[in-house]
Amino acid sequence: MDVDHFVPLAELYDSERTPWSAARREAYANEQGSPDTLIAVSAASNRSRADKDPAEWLPSEGSYHCTYAAHWSATKLRWDLAVDEAERQALLGLAEDCPTITVVHEPAL
Repeated sequence: MDVDHFVPLAELYDSERTPWSAARREAYANEQGSPDTLIAVSAASNRSRADKDPAEWLPSEGSYHCTYAAHWSATKLRWDLAVDEAERQALLGLAEDCPTITVVHEPAL
């Protein structure tokens, strides 16, 4: 098992609206205040996903797609991260398939 960031660090750097300070990056990297930031995953899953967003990769277990999209979105909202157009379209498509899922988040400090 690996502990991984729901939104990978490389995706984080691509999604910053403005460059983050070293302290903010460290806060994200070590976040334990939200269940959406870090996740335990198999090593194989971690390697296959790498730094891909939902437009490029989804978990092999289809029943987890809604939960995955909700956690991804909550993390992006929590940390005020940008979403590119392909990622946005993928998340909107997933949302259409997930009418009972609600995204809940609190802004990061």
